Amino acid sequence: MPRIVFKCRYIKNAAVHLENLVEYVATRDGVEKISPASRDIPATQKQELLISGLLPQFPDTADLFEYEDYIKQPTVENASEFITAALDQNMDQLSHQEAYVSYIATRPRAEKLGAHGLFSDTDDPLVLSRVMTEVGEHTGNVWTPIISLRREDAARLGYDNAAAWMALIRKQRNIFAEQMKIAPENLRWYAAFHNEGHHPHCHMLVYSVNPREGYVTKPAIEKMRSSLAREIFQQDLLQIYSEQTKQRNMLAEQSREALREIIGRMSGSVYDSETIESLLLHLTERLKHTSGKKQYGYLKAPLKAVVDQIVDELAKDTWVAEAYAKWQELRNEVLRTYMDKLPDPVPLSQQKEFKHIKNLVIAEAVNIGGHHFTFEGDESVEDLYEAVEQSEFLSPEAEYQTGIDEAPDDNEDIPSAAPEGSSRPDSDEGESGRPHIKWSDRYKEARVFLYGSDELEPDFEQALCLFLEEAEAGNALAMHDLGRMYADGLGVDMDADIAFSWYEKALSAFMDIEANRNSRYVEYRIGKMHAAGLGTERDYAEAAGWFEMAASRNHKYAQYSLAGLYYRGQGVEQDYGTAFRLYGKSAAQRVPYANYELAKMYRDGIGTEKDTGEAELNFEEAFYGFKRLEEQSHDDKLQYRLGQMLYTGTGTDKDVEAAIGFLEKAARLGNVHAQYMLGKVYLNEDGGHRNPEKAVLWLTKAADNGNGLAQFALGKLYRDGIYVEKDISKAVELFTKAAEQNNSFAQYQLGKLYLLGQDVPKDMEAAVKWLTMSAEQNNQYAQYALGKLYLMGRDVPRDREAAMRWFTLSAAQGNIYAQFFLDHPDAFRDPPLFLAATRLLHHLSRIFRDDQKNLSGGPGMQTDSKLRRKIREKKIAQGHAQDDHELRHTTY
Repeated sequence: MPRIVFKCRYIKNAAVHLENLVEYVATRDGVEKISPASRDIPATQKQELLISGLLPQFPDTADLFEYEDYIKQPTVENASEFITAALDQNMDQLSHQEAYVSYIATRPRAEKLGAHGLFSDTDDPLVLSRVMTEVGEHTGNVWTPIISLRREDAARLGYDNAAAWMALIRKQRNIFAEQMKIAPENLRWYAAFHNEGHHPHCHMLVYSVNPREGYVTKPAIEKMRSSLAREIFQQDLLQIYSEQTKQRNMLAEQSREALREIIGRMSGSVYDSETIESLLLHLTERLKHTSGKKQYGYLKAPLKAVVDQIVDELAKDTWVAEAYAKWQELRNEVLRTYMDKLPDPVPLSQQKEFKHIKNLVIAEAVNIGGHHFTFEGDESVEDLYEAVEQSEFLSPEAEYQTGIDEAPDDNEDIPSAAPEGSSRPDSDEGESGRPHIKWSDRYKEARVFLYGSDELEPDFEQALCLFLEEAEAGNALAMHDLGRMYADGLGVDMDADIAFSWYEKALSAFMDIEANRNSRYVEYRIGKMHAAGLGTERDYAEAAGWFEMAASRNHKYAQYSLAGLYYRGQGVEQDYGTAFRLYGKSAAQRVPYANYELAKMYRDGIGTEKDTGEAELNFEEAFYGFKRLEEQSHDDKLQYRLGQMLYTGTGTDKDVEAAIGFLEKAARLGNVHAQYMLGKVYLNEDGGHRNPEKAVLWLTKAADNGNGLAQFALGKLYRDGIYVEKDISKAVELFTKAAEQNNSFAQYQLGKLYLLGQDVPKDMEAAVKWLTMSAEQNNQYAQYALGKLYLMGRDVPRDREAAMRWFTLSAAQGNIYAQFFLDHPDAFRDPPLFLAATRLLHHLSRIFRDDQKNLSGGPGMQTDSKLRRKIREKKIAQGHAQDDHELRHTTY
């Protein structure tokens, strides 16, 4: 038996009425009159006679919880409960509509909400006589759903009172409207809760104000029952069932784990089947002579049979057969909650959740017939890119950028004014025009205008004016900040030449100061400009020399920067041990950047033993250190760091809202990493902050500011027409910009576009150029595509040696298609047919994987999947038409 019984019939005023039983049923309260001493004695002869008459007249009563109890224990009490329930739940067939309203509202144990038990959408008191007249005069169908629970479930889950049922039905009313094909604004419903001793239940009346609207099908009834069960048993379903079913939970998890393993093997396997290859070849030839759309729904029956045969042949594969069996086990776990009887197993070709594979079979046959070049195996390129992308924006040190422009320490021996709050007086060497470093009041005010404060929003125009005054007075710090403003376009048009000029002046000023005063702080700043290529050519070796001088005198930021060069092997020989030691020295002086890098090294066991505890401790130190510094400086790089850590829950509790706050502050200050990350956050469907309009805005800003990741992400949106109007030329432009920054994925996509020639004119020279550039960056998909191109020799001259070289490089990264060609350099029968069969196996593995996510999450957690399936459900939903009267009294 299911845990919820849901019946849905309808009545018409013209129906035959058995009103002679109405008075008996409406007033009967026999259960309440049974004495405790008589409850457990066998059912009386009169009760057995009445039951034997009820079952033929109302055969669906055999599905009631009460009948199950009576069969198990045929006592007086259980017999009486069943008789009551049988008549109660068939009252719609025993009376006309007006009488039925009165009955459900006033019968014994109907929980009263005033003079009667009716409730509806409105909180205003219902007048029973008016409702009776309204329903009685309705000329269309009136549906009479009944929802019944076991007493123990109702009590445990709080559905033992009218208020809970009222809330439930109000929440479900639009689902009822959708499944009953009634416009939501036309739907009218009334209900009453009957608090029966064994099995409390709720009676409903549902109809449309438009008499010609509304019909219900068997699938629709199952969907309404399913929706009710998901809501009522939500807590149970989140953990599959309650504590009493831990064993079943364990078995279900074992099934899921087995399915995951099987799917993994499927996606990593090749599929060699002469039968499928023969069937695909047959289908290919037939499709060449078939007009119209090449989709399953448009094919004639004989061709559909061929497609089904190919799918069922696929199902004979060991991995597919095991996966399908496990998938059915998991699916049945969900269905048992609300279905009377589990559906019989059907062949894979007839399973609606897998019908997409049929169109994929047809697409493969069309590709074979058209001799189209195919990019098999690159479906996972998006997953791989996402992983690389994550590491890029979740590790801000992917390229050199320390993000540290701190005021010098109080004990720093440089010609500058001390930072605010310092006990050290300003130097007298900051006279006008002479190169100097001075944290003057005017300079500090300019920084407040640049970065903003808790009270003030950034004012780039004011910042620019003050920085110009300071720069003209010879302050190297202001020159550097002017370079940054022009580089990022803060309050001015972005101008790389002007930015370089200001950076060059700043570097020259730093060098003049260093020549006169031996200052570790200035040495650090000079090293930083060489490392970042600001005002000079990027030169890591030169940077390392300056950092080394400052670090040898215990300059904490120089220690941090030098550690990064040793970690990446830039300008020095790579040495993780030295990097770890220098990060440790810097972290000991409360540099949170160093704590962050130490945490990663402890986490990954690089330069030291893995130590999760130390990693967590250092991440936490880093977070609070960044927070402390940001409160002082409001620097965009710190805001980006904090946003990234809050978004991922690194070193602190995950807080997406707070993360967005910091990222938007940084993005408004021109931080391209924050702009890009905001775009990705707003595109994320699962994060709860999806906003495609904002996503496109921030990705565009980041792309315009030269961020290669943003250019590639935005290019994909324009290529696919997602959230923006499809624009292939714009996509190609963005892919090209990203590709020119050595984004191997953008290079690969350009190669595909030019090779396929579907959205842009085919250009083999450009295709080979971009694929080669991508392959040389170790992109396994580009390597495989080049290998196949040179082996087939259709669009480029055949070059077997080059083909094998690219296949070898691709196979070394796990590409099973490349490995196949290496293993069968001469013996393969027909590569397109073999590849098509293997692609179908992998397509099927992805369908299993995607559907398994829905099953694993539990029915109560499938909001997104329900939305995704909404269109599909509307297409397959069918019902009895309005003139289909023979089903008038049928219960599903």
